[in-house]
Amino acid sequence: MTSKIGPANGKIIVAPSILSADLWHLGQDVQTVREAGADWLHVDIMDGHFVPNLSFGPATVKSLNGRAQLPLDVHLMVRRPMQFIASFAKAGADMLTVHIEAEDDIKEALLTIKKLGVGAGLSLKPDTDPARLEPFLDLLDLVLVMTVQPGFGGQSFLPSSPQQIASVRQAITQSGRRIWLEVDGGINAQTAREAAKAGADALVAGNAIFAAADPKKALLDIRQAATI
Repeated sequence: MTSKIGPANGKIIVAPSILSADLWHLGQDVQTVREAGADWLHVDIMDGHFVPNLSFGPATVKSLNGRAQLPLDVHLMVRRPMQFIASFAKAGADMLTVHIEAEDDIKEALLTIKKLGVGAGLSLKPDTDPARLEPFLDLLDLVLVMTVQPGFGGQSFLPSSPQQIASVRQAITQSGRRIWLEVDGGINAQTAREAAKAGADALVAGNAIFAAADPKKALLDIRQAATI
């Protein structure tokens, strides 16, 4: 198994989050954002323990794999990621991101992801010190900075987020590695610009795209705002 997500390449990536899609029309919604130029598809996995919500399982990723025709960026908001990594890798995830605040051994989780041929990501909650990333940078393909408290879509971008993003960008730059810096939470055309200026190069957007009257225009507006 080989990930379709390569190393960071200087481009701005937009990854619509299906957490905000209309599940009755999920296939149609995915087709809409693919035609609009989405780069990845973001899939939030919640276990009801790490965050107080439940979302999708491996069957959703398996169904999207191939049909979505987009790399699958899977975010494991789960307390014990080691219980989930193998099943989501087998289902077709191209990137698997675990939380640094999770209860399992983080290095072991990242090594397991990489052994399965999947991109390895590590996520930080808004109040987590970016210095905690340092021991893991050599293993990472992506860092995901949460710009809201994880668990529910539709929240507002936290004012402290640009500083957090900038700190993570500095750590990535100092590592000398081509690691994606992804942000997730409250991303729209306005906040996409703030996030990109702070150093983000992958933007997860849910409500701003799927709840828009014109999702294609919303996606394009986010990309344009982030590249100005």
